[in-house]
Amino acid sequence: MIGKLLSTLNGWIESFGLLSEGWRVGIVVFALVFGTATVAYIASHIIGALERKFSKTNNLWDDALLHSARKPVVAFVWLQGVYWAAEIAHRYSEAEIFAANENILRIGFVFIIVWTAWRLIKEAESILVSPLKMKKPMDYTTVNAVSKLSRAVVIITAILIAMQSLGFSISGVLAFGGVGGIAIGFAAKDLLANFFGGFIIHLDRPFKVGDWVRSPDRNIEGTVEHIGWRLTTVRTFDKRPLYVPNAVFTNIAVENPSRMTNRRIYETIGIRYADVAEMSAIVSEVRSMLENHEDIDAGQTLIVNFLAFNASSLDIMIYTFTKTTEWVRFHEIKQDVLLRISDIIESHGAEVAFPTRTLHLPEAVKLAGSQDQHRPEKARGGASAEPAETTRQGDSDQDAGEGE
Repeated sequence: MIGKLLSTLNGWIESFGLLSEGWRVGIVVFALVFGTATVAYIASHIIGALERKFSKTNNLWDDALLHSARKPVVAFVWLQGVYWAAEIAHRYSEAEIFAANENILRIGFVFIIVWTAWRLIKEAESILVSPLKMKKPMDYTTVNAVSKLSRAVVIITAILIAMQSLGFSISGVLAFGGVGGIAIGFAAKDLLANFFGGFIIHLDRPFKVGDWVRSPDRNIEGTVEHIGWRLTTVRTFDKRPLYVPNAVFTNIAVENPSRMTNRRIYETIGIRYADVAEMSAIVSEVRSMLENHEDIDAGQTLIVNFLAFNASSLDIMIYTFTKTTEWVRFHEIKQDVLLRISDIIESHGAEVAFPTRTLHLPEAVKLAGSQDQHRPEKARGGASAEPAETTRQGDSDQDAGEGE
């Protein structure tokens, strides 16, 4: 086809005898490149018009297919047009660069197919996790893992096809890869451990992007921002990024508070020993208050009991769960519950206990002030020894009573 087109153009130009062969070839090449640009422009606008038309339908996948194919189609038109122009130039030129036309065309086709598949996978990923596009969006971590795996398969397949197109033996490449893989495995065992750790995370899904995680084994706590094949990024609560190798998660315990169903209120409140008569009424009223509280989940374990005789108080155990799991809202509810408990205790004339200590002095203990008070009388000799002793004994008993 190209040869017929070239001979037709050359015959038409030679019949007028206007230009040299070089100019005629140049005009044909320019015409092909200009025609390629025109066809690419038209193809882009046609696909754009189809996108706008199909965007009004409820089917999301036709939009994804058109959007992912738009740029690769334009690239395909340019690849084909430039290849034809290069073939025509190669007929009249001995430049070595034109000898690679066939290989460039094959590699270009593989690249366009890979590019299209890559864009289609990304479009599918954005649709499956979008709550605006799907009634029940899929888990982002799972979809992202499948997307990464699919793209890796596409890349590896494309590389093998490209090498086969260039004349390399795939069987030899695979054999070399098997032997080299053993050496690479020993040299990069930590990298492979992180890769398989990331695979296990995607498979078991102990956490996903956006979850709050912490580990009692390591100093790890924060919100998961990204799960890669080598590292997981955790944003700590002081807003610092923490990069954790995936292999770590295969050897430690990980807690995921984001998946809790309720938050727990667990408090011990003490009242005075003097208020022991009001204990039963206080416990009963606190339990009733919690059972009827709109933010307390009465379906979970709810305990309000007299717990123990403590050193300075009679302890009441409060054990219940809130309906919300939101951190800030939980503390607002907890504050309201504690204030209500305080009001109940106060309404019964009781008080919340605090650490106190009572000091008992034996009767025989004499205070220093009492001894100093009787020394002048002994010095004056105004009284007999026996009455003076009696007076001191009485003063001592009085002082001891005041101290007690």
